Amino acid sequence: MQGVPEHCEIVIVGGGPVGALAALRLARAGRDVTLIEARAQQAPLHDARALALSWYSREQLAAVGAWPDSLPCTVIDRVHVSQQDGFGRTLLQPEDLDLPHLGVVVDYPALTAALGDALAGAGVRVLWQTRVSSVRSLSRYATLQLTAADGSEALLTSRLVVLAEGGALAETLPGIRRHVHDYQQSALLAMLSPEQPHRHTAYERFSARGPFALLPHGEQMMLVWTRSHEDAQRLQQDGDALLAELQQAFGDRLGRFSAVGERAVFPLALRQLNRVSSGRVVMIGNAAQTMHPVAAQGFNLGLRDAVGLSEILAGAADPGDAAVLRRYSAARRIDSHAVVGFTHGLIRLFDGQHGVVRALRGLGMGGIDVLPPLRKAFASHLVFGVGT
Repeated sequence: MQGVPEHCEIVIVGGGPVGALAALRLARAGRDVTLIEARAQQAPLHDARALALSWYSREQLAAVGAWPDSLPCTVIDRVHVSQQDGFGRTLLQPEDLDLPHLGVVVDYPALTAALGDALAGAGVRVLWQTRVSSVRSLSRYATLQLTAADGSEALLTSRLVVLAEGGALAETLPGIRRHVHDYQQSALLAMLSPEQPHRHTAYERFSARGPFALLPHGEQMMLVWTRSHEDAQRLQQDGDALLAELQQAFGDRLGRFSAVGERAVFPLALRQLNRVSSGRVVMIGNAAQTMHPVAAQGFNLGLRDAVGLSEILAGAADPGDAAVLRRYSAARRIDSHAVVGFTHGLIRLFDGQHGVVRALRGLGMGGIDVLPPLRKAFASHLVFGVGT
């Protein structure tokens, strides 16, 4: 394989936003980094997701040159949380945290392209169209078996391997087990046009048929609705039924919705490792955990993994040393477990539709809304994470 070194200090597997951010931060810190990505460099991404990034995530991306002024995005200035057929609501605003905005919405392909440009500009070595078939950790280094698009193979050694891919490689490592909870639900994604302007407000609504988010996206809104597998498939095929059911669940605060675009469906499950390191291999982002999209925390958590790892590795003589990786694991445990527990708990809390349960939920949301210290703490956890 041409262009493949025999040894590299740190190898990152997975060139998505989490892996790319880790590569950029570590390269800026003077580390010898190689990023491995299975797709071709100029391959178009067919991904329907619009990402809701916290302002903290946006600033971390901007700090490594991955947020150009030309990047198309829509800011979030308010987050409105409510439940159907029940009182109580919470409204979060930038003033709660002295920020210019709470977050931004950006298309996944656009962000990935911006990160690709940043990697090229920073001179980070990227092995495009390269797959990792196996990872082994030895006492002083780790080995990766690589396969290129033409079928050629190579062996690469590294002091530290960072897995930032989908998680399949992590499950081959000693001592690693993945807890999986299948929600028996799917996320339905659709682009909608509201009759009234959204005024940069994101809505989180807990409806009788499942929680949904409406994210400002240009002048339109991206819908992410948790439904049963059967409902999601039905609404993917029937735009009129989707509009009617959404209007009933959301009400007329934005007038009537129209212009349903192409719709996509993704099955939902919680996946979390029992530990995030094994020997000289560490897992971040989706390799470490994937979660329910309620509250839009999963992707932001992954970016905080990348930031946290680069901070722990600062000044470490051996980035794969067991003590270094233990410090990383301990530093990220609170944030990771809190966010996973929070999102999983929300699904359970808002699943019940009994009148007493709705009343208690309403009291909770109302309490957060009227008590500034509680509202500030809640907003801070959503934007900056827990214990970071």
